[in-house]
Amino acid sequence: MQVDPRAPELVTGDFVAMMNATSLCVLIHDAATKSILWANPAACEMLGWSVTELRPLKANDMSSSAQQYDRVIGRAWLQDAVEKGASRIEWHYRTRAGRVIPTDALAMRVELAQGPAVMVQFRDIEREQEIERELRLTTSYVDALAHHTSIVALMLDASGALRFATDTAVELIGAVANEPLGPLANYGRLRLDGRPSTWEETLARVDPVAAIQLEVSRDDGDPVWLEGSLERLKEADGDALLMILHNVTDRKHEEVRRERELHRENYLARYNAMGDMAMAIAHELGQPLAAAGNFLAGARTRVPPEAADLTYGIDSAVRQIERASAIVTAMRAFVGHLEHIRQEVDLNEVVEECLYFVRLRAAPLGVRVDLRLSPHPTTVRCERVLTGQVVLNLCFNAIDELADCDPEQRRVTITTRAGDGVGVLTVDDQGRGIPRDPFEESFTAKDGGSGIGLALSYRIITRQHGTIWAERRDEGGSRFGITLPLV
Repeated sequence: MQVDPRAPELVTGDFVAMMNATSLCVLIHDAATKSILWANPAACEMLGWSVTELRPLKANDMSSSAQQYDRVIGRAWLQDAVEKGASRIEWHYRTRAGRVIPTDALAMRVELAQGPAVMVQFRDIEREQEIERELRLTTSYVDALAHHTSIVALMLDASGALRFATDTAVELIGAVANEPLGPLANYGRLRLDGRPSTWEETLARVDPVAAIQLEVSRDDGDPVWLEGSLERLKEADGDALLMILHNVTDRKHEEVRRERELHRENYLARYNAMGDMAMAIAHELGQPLAAAGNFLAGARTRVPPEAADLTYGIDSAVRQIERASAIVTAMRAFVGHLEHIRQEVDLNEVVEECLYFVRLRAAPLGVRVDLRLSPHPTTVRCERVLTGQVVLNLCFNAIDELADCDPEQRRVTITTRAGDGVGVLTVDDQGRGIPRDPFEESFTAKDGGSGIGLALSYRIITRQHGTIWAERRDEGGSRFGITLPLV
């Protein structure tokens, strides 16, 4: 090693001054006898003895009484340093006041002018051991929090990448355990004040805390809704963000259910208003319809036999008037005491009665109407005319749905059968399929539709103690169906 010739030369007194100034405790032992030769002020202060008082002391006078700190072990440690040059040990010294101090002690052989000696350097590690215990305890708490708590907690960095998640959070967001988490956007959509939000918008709102929602999509069903807070934590190496959430999926579903009920109530309120209107209309239409029928009957008697087309037209008009009269009469009964229905009707006959009008609607659009009627009578208890109106409504909706489809897809299938205590009638089409259940939401799947037809159908069937439903078909298109109690 090269020494700068201009550097001042250190003398023995300089080394003594430095040894006296250091906070590291130093003891000098004789290599042969292991007796204490000297101690620096830091060692004297820690142990509570002066140098003069330390010199006659033995290991058992200044060490813990525990077996692992026996005098024999202490001498062997010092001797190991004499033979090998250095030896390290955790040694518990005992002060003059009786306090036991754990230390990290390093014994080193040094050559002095008077012969070999052992220099022991030691420091109090009690605080370090306490910190280590606290860290182990903290680690244990964090581990328990991560794996055993029901809290949904996420740690993110400023870019929106997930750095930590409790087990509950991993399960709810659909992450894979023990694998890197990645960006939060991979698992769900953030919302602020009920509207979708980007990570950048959300981060700008955090000052230092913001209320958020997280919508987690699931392949196996409805999304999971989480709600809570996002808090900014100041860290030395940049911002970290803590997200604490709780599962509000049940509450969200309840809100959706209430909203659907409100839609239903609105439509049923319109239906009730229509009931009042129906009574008024039925009262006023009876006489005009009867008069129209009489006029047509009189006109038909004056038609010459060779005018077959005119006769057909008049007969068709009479059938329409008769049906309108039957509907008006049935509507008046429906608004009254429908709960006490005594009519027993074969669903096959209801379909046959509606078939003329269904095909009349289907023919101009090129829609084929197929029947799959039960080979045996399917006798149910219902009001014949109004139930027929429900069938017409379902068939007309299916025909309208097929108007924009390819010609080979334009097919409506009407099916009747007996089920478990009920008669079942379904109307299938091969259209686009309903996007949602109209009976659960707004009673309509049509763009711009009012839903009144399905609302009336719903009320007609349910007041007759039946059910009505709609679903997407696996093979494409939709299926609307009704059930009514079998006689």
